[in-house]
Amino acid sequence: MVRDLAYFVSGDAGPGPGVLVLHSFWGLTQSVKSLCDDLADHGFTVLAPDINFGEHPSSEQEALDHLGKADPNRLASLVLSSAKLLHEKSTEGPIGIVGFGMGGSLALWASVRLADLVDAAVSFYGSQQIDFAGSRASYLIHLAEEDEYVSDDEAAFMEATMRLEDLDVEVERIPGTRHGFAEPDGATFDPEARDRAWTRTLGFLEEHLRREG
Repeated sequence: MVRDLAYFVSGDAGPGPGVLVLHSFWGLTQSVKSLCDDLADHGFTVLAPDINFGEHPSSEQEALDHLGKADPNRLASLVLSSAKLLHEKSTEGPIGIVGFGMGGSLALWASVRLADLVDAAVSFYGSQQIDFAGSRASYLIHLAEEDEYVSDDEAAFMEATMRLEDLDVEVERIPGTRHGFAEPDGATFDPEARDRAWTRTLGFLEEHLRREG
């Protein structure tokens, strides 16, 4: 079966500010594409590369096994090249990145590696223990109340590292949620929490990417 290498969509009015969407270990699923369509309906030009390289795990353990075998250099190269391609296809100006799980971690990483290109980064339960020096992005970070993959200490260290660089950071820990709350593909999906976080995400992207005139 041939898998999509990427999903690209733009609004009816033509190219808008670019948003790169990085999926979780579940892959480039229909639910991810639906979020891309919603971004396009709000006037953004959206690219979601398949950073699972065609894999669609049937269970969380299978997804974790696939992630453990992933080549980090191949992942990094795909994210960077996708961001640069999106910048060419969208309106002039920096892009935003939205990521989920492993995609959220990659979004945070890319915001530093592509500091001249990225103005806004949104992470759903992703984390990074990196130096954020040089970043110019604003950040919106959605965290689950209970997360077996991101410890409280990791989240606190990440936020402190960002604030040491005087970055614009908003962190929201959503009560009653677990890792994966924004994804219908997993067992921890919480539609009410997802809708709340997604509404904030849309507003955040509008604020930081929309250009006047």
